[in-house]
Amino acid sequence: MATMMNFFDVAVFQLTAELIKRDFGLTDAQLGLLLGPAGIMFYLVVGIPLARLVDIYRRTTVLGCGLLVTSGMTAAGGVVQSYGQFFASRMFVGVGGSAHAPGTYSMLADYFPPKRLARAIAFLQLGFILGNGLGAILGGLMLGYVAGWDPTQFGPLVIRNWQWVLIAIGAPGMLLALCIFMIPEPPRRGKVSESKALPIRAVLSEIGARRRVYFPLFLGLALSALEAGGLAAWRAPFMMRTYGWTPEQIGAWSGLTFFVAMPVGVIFGTWLTERLSKRHRDAPVRTTAIVFAIAVPFSVLSPFMPTGELAIVFGSLAGVFGIAAAVPQNVAIQTVTPNEMRGQVTALYLFMFTVFGALGASFIPIVTGLVGGDANLWISMALVAGGLLPLAVWAISRGMRPYAEEVARLERISVTRAASAP
Repeated sequence: MATMMNFFDVAVFQLTAELIKRDFGLTDAQLGLLLGPAGIMFYLVVGIPLARLVDIYRRTTVLGCGLLVTSGMTAAGGVVQSYGQFFASRMFVGVGGSAHAPGTYSMLADYFPPKRLARAIAFLQLGFILGNGLGAILGGLMLGYVAGWDPTQFGPLVIRNWQWVLIAIGAPGMLLALCIFMIPEPPRRGKVSESKALPIRAVLSEIGARRRVYFPLFLGLALSALEAGGLAAWRAPFMMRTYGWTPEQIGAWSGLTFFVAMPVGVIFGTWLTERLSKRHRDAPVRTTAIVFAIAVPFSVLSPFMPTGELAIVFGSLAGVFGIAAAVPQNVAIQTVTPNEMRGQVTALYLFMFTVFGALGASFIPIVTGLVGGDANLWISMALVAGGLLPLAVWAISRGMRPYAEEVARLERISVTRAASAP
């Protein structure tokens, strides 16, 4: 549910993009900054320190506090009066969400044994699916419901109709945060030292020493995030400009196809990872490269479709294989990372996803400007998909052999320790 609320906010916020641009008189470049980089400004400073708290303190406390901040700042977006205030509120939304994934994945790796971890991470993707799917459907319905409302005056505050939607979706998350504090904390497993957590310098040194394993995964994730984040952020403006759709239409179609496509992708990614694990030590990395390669043609062709319905269907097919990579990617990182640095390494890994995904929202307008302006948004989306996703496949495939060698090394260490134990 907490994972769902984090993505629910993003899905609804993306539907309001054109409304925000209209009411605040923004350019595409300014809107791109609000859709992406605003959420990572503070993350660049506090993301890793918050992940370090995950490795030291009770993880449910860190998660609960993060959700309080995220939901509170989402609701605050409903009363902002200027672009600068809006930008600031989205910055703090990013701060609150920065500790969620490291804490969640760290806990899952302690709740479940390695053989069941892939399915546990797959089940967690329900939060991603519900958040994006319900966010699109309910967000579209809510925006359609308030579309005829006049601005509301509260003293010096003017609340626009779409801002009421942000207030409404922020409140439930604050209540849910109180429930997070009551989740039992699992004992930490898989430690390689007696310290509570390794300092960040030691973590970076460890990553550097095993760079042949980590770097291809980090680079592949960064490239795929730049592509996926950019296309997701600009999907609603693309649909409105190219096909004349309303936020309500976009939400209904996007949400319904999302609910079909994403579970299929998670199941497929889990099944393929487990199947390949029977024959290959590099199964998580191999699976990631395979599913990204399959996603390429669907992602490229989506903006070329003659109707909005076909554009969404092709985009959803790309999403099937994009979400299929989420399970093996996270399994790979959790498998080769010691417990006392797991939160920080996960944060660094997700840092690439978060930062480059957010930068994608600003990267698309840059390409759009190069190909002729706002009317050619569809061309820039196709170019970004066709250029970045194949590069991600190449980068990830470079890590297959090093990953298999690292898994074999860890297995030998585990056997040696088991044999020497009293």
